[in-house]
Amino acid sequence: MQISAKADYAVRSLVELAADSGRPLTCEGIASSQEIPFRFLKSVFRELRQAGLVRSQRGCEGGYWIGRDPAAISVAEVMTAVDGEFLTLRGARPDTLAYPGAAQGLPDLWRAVEAAAQAVLGRTTIAELATKGAREDGAGRELSREPGREPSGEGGPASDVSPAVSASA
Repeated sequence: MQISAKADYAVRSLVELAADSGRPLTCEGIASSQEIPFRFLKSVFRELRQAGLVRSQRGCEGGYWIGRDPAAISVAEVMTAVDGEFLTLRGARPDTLAYPGAAQGLPDLWRAVEAAAQAVLGRTTIAELATKGAREDGAGRELSREPGREPSGEGGPASDVSPAVSASA
């Protein structure tokens, strides 16, 4: 399974925005801190803005803000926003595949892979990743959150990802 650079950059950018939600961040600043090619990131931000996942502010104090509550944005939603279909096999969705003969059961495997990936990425939120990153880097950054809403603790959905899957991301 391969995750596109566009999806990886989009998720990393939203995590960066969620982790530092007190001010707008520039595309240049995010590109630098996440070691992402600036020109490519600008096109990713265009798609994120069209999907409502970021909002922009012009001017000398301008930059990008996360577009919604990061706890309501799943990694699967971000991937779909920038890549279109969640998982395809040679351009076809797994639910449209049919193979002849001995391989006729293989589409069921591809559908199961898609369902498993959708389950993990669909329940993993940008807020969880930002909170986990802040704990791990020792920066002590806190997410802005709704009153009375606590950030998720250890063992959240992001920790359910196996090392093999997370290594390919």
